[in-house]
Amino acid sequence: MEILNLPLSRSTVDRAAHIRNDSAALETAWQSASIIHFNGTEFFTRQRHLEYLQADQISGAGERIFLGERDGNFYFLWCSEGNLGADEDYKTLREISSELSNLEIGLAVHGQAVAHWHHKHPICSICGLPTTPALGGSIRRCGSGHEHYPRTDPAIIVLVKDKEDRILLGRQGVWPEHRFSTFAGFVEAGESFEQCVVREVFEEAGVAVTDIHYLGSQPWPFPQSLMIAFEATIQDPENARPDGEEIVEIRWFTRNDLYAAITEGTLLLPPSISVARAMIQAWYGADRPPLPGAETWR
Repeated sequence: MEILNLPLSRSTVDRAAHIRNDSAALETAWQSASIIHFNGTEFFTRQRHLEYLQADQISGAGERIFLGERDGNFYFLWCSEGNLGADEDYKTLREISSELSNLEIGLAVHGQAVAHWHHKHPICSICGLPTTPALGGSIRRCGSGHEHYPRTDPAIIVLVKDKEDRILLGRQGVWPEHRFSTFAGFVEAGESFEQCVVREVFEEAGVAVTDIHYLGSQPWPFPQSLMIAFEATIQDPENARPDGEEIVEIRWFTRNDLYAAITEGTLLLPPSISVARAMIQAWYGADRPPLPGAETWR
């Protein structure tokens, strides 16, 4: 497969580091900016798109996070507790992500990831002093001058195939009934992406990878992951078995099998914004009957 055009990697915003390094420029940008509000879990929306506010509509305690610039327009996220509009106007990123424009998805993914990180790092891990946002919210700094940068957790996700071009999907016990997906896991310290692919596939499905190809990557701000996608071929499909802990069931699928299982209601695919869904869809092919099925979240 070619490098995938992944749903959450559609950002068209320039993060404009030269502005976030200039406090005067940041203040000027804030006064004319389009500002999105995040209450810690949900975004302020209008008709399932981000609602843009102006600086004079923002008040109270909260944090400004500079998100970038596009076509001369500046964008910020305002993160604060409580809602600035009606409760029904607030939606989670999971609810609206498939409907957002390229601009909106870039703002929302960046904003949510950084906002979660700010919330979890109020204290310096080196000296114990309080930290405050700096450089437009791109870092936090304590009174001793220690700087802390947003954490991103790399995780591989892999589409396992055999020499007959079938795919292997697994089911976690915590998922909705009939929900299956590709295999994934976090990269451990001192481990390469490729080593992680080999380890995770063997741990979760009991098979050995012989060929690995990179497919793409996308942020996954739930809360702070970066998904690195691969496809991997195995030679021993007869040895595939679930680990019995994280993966409780596995199934091999041809393209016809996949379509039939979804139609029969015995297979639910991951949500449309996920890397897993994009990999499965790309393997299935665009020239075949569209895959049916509703969104399924954990």
